[in-house]
Amino acid sequence: MADPYDLVVIGSGPGGYVAAIRAAQLGLRTACVEKDATLGGTCLNVGCIPSKALLESSERFAEAKRGLSTHGVNVSGVELDLKKMLKRKDGIVKQLTGGVDFLFKKNKIERVQGLGRLAATGVVEVLDASGEVTASLQTKNILIATGSAPISVPGVTLDGEQVVTSTEALCFDEVPAHLVVIGAGVIGLEMGSVWARLGAKVTILEYLPTFLPFLDPDVSKTAAKIFKKQGLDMQFGVKVTGTTVREDAVEVSLERDGEAETLLADKVLVAVGRRPYTDGLGCETVGLELDERGRIRVDGGFKTNIPRVWAIGDVIAGPMLAHKAEEEGVAAVESMTGLAPHVNYAAIPGVIYTHPEVANLGRTSAECERDGVPIKTGTFPFAANGRAKALGETEGLVKIIAHETTDRILGAQIVGPRAGALIAELAVAVEFSASAEDIARSVHAHPTLAEVVKEAALDVGGRVIHR
Repeated sequence: MADPYDLVVIGSGPGGYVAAIRAAQLGLRTACVEKDATLGGTCLNVGCIPSKALLESSERFAEAKRGLSTHGVNVSGVELDLKKMLKRKDGIVKQLTGGVDFLFKKNKIERVQGLGRLAATGVVEVLDASGEVTASLQTKNILIATGSAPISVPGVTLDGEQVVTSTEALCFDEVPAHLVVIGAGVIGLEMGSVWARLGAKVTILEYLPTFLPFLDPDVSKTAAKIFKKQGLDMQFGVKVTGTTVREDAVEVSLERDGEAETLLADKVLVAVGRRPYTDGLGCETVGLELDERGRIRVDGGFKTNIPRVWAIGDVIAGPMLAHKAEEEGVAAVESMTGLAPHVNYAAIPGVIYTHPEVANLGRTSAECERDGVPIKTGTFPFAANGRAKALGETEGLVKIIAHETTDRILGAQIVGPRAGALIAELAVAVEFSASAEDIARSVHAHPTLAEVVKEAALDVGGRVIHR
């Protein structure tokens, strides 16, 4: 029998492949089991990367059609080549998934294709598509990084053609005349934005009465106003009760204020969330403990109730974010080797890659007030920033939430151009327990969008300059 591995990782998404690489760096003999033909998991194959490629391409198309004239660039005869756009997206995915394969070879990580299953203490069985066991891997440690899968709503049956998840919405072969999106979350907004820019009528149906409830009301209202102006028809307090596929359309049944209604659509995108993916993992076989939502229970060091079995990413509690999974993967592996890592969840940003982008981290004003934490806030609009004016991207604002007494930054929210990049400064600030004064006193290059962050920090102390 071959010597056991030091670590077998189940799943090669951002959490799994990063954990495997870090383990190899630390000298662990490592294997990674992946059920799909390509590495990278949902994020690289059918999630983060392809959606961002389409968001960028569709934004360029929309700018060429409607936005360049304000810069004195007159363009006529702009046409959409959807096939080429999708090919570009697929090319980026191929490059990045191939890149992970290269990193595995470089770090001498053994790649094992198949479905990983917990068989016993220190044993991972690998099954092929027919359910036959093709390998039995002996290992000292097991790291579960199996990610998540889309969910639907009662009465809505996914058919992969007209009623779809984000996976299929990444590769429509033509622009739908009317796309109905169920769910006004990250996926719904991003994919809705893509197809709206390319010419579809987009209706977004949201069960909750409020928009982006993880933001403060002033920030979410700003975002909603911008998206509605872009043509997204966002309807709140709507319960979708079913879909019926007709010959040339999908009938969407819904309830609004107790009244039944129907909508007709060419395509329906179900974007109501995701569930932990533990299918075929063998949780019951080994007694792996799950919580009430089907997530694997772990302690502060990512250990499960089974000795030497760890879990990270979407399959455990917390926001389903690729970068969260990456940090947890590194932390879990470092814990295995006796190091003392940490993951500061207050400093993990979230980004919606619409146009403009929406980014947030830490606590909201409402959460602080609920918990009795005294706060002060500062805001600053992009409309008052020179660089934003030069870009022609003046919608949105930055909001910073700080402790009233200590001035420590507790949270931040941004709606505006390149919000996903700007939030990084505030993530570092939170990681180092910085105050709003620290940001306000730091020199920011002029003219840059980052000055909006500085001005918001100045506003926390009541001394904003350019407003």
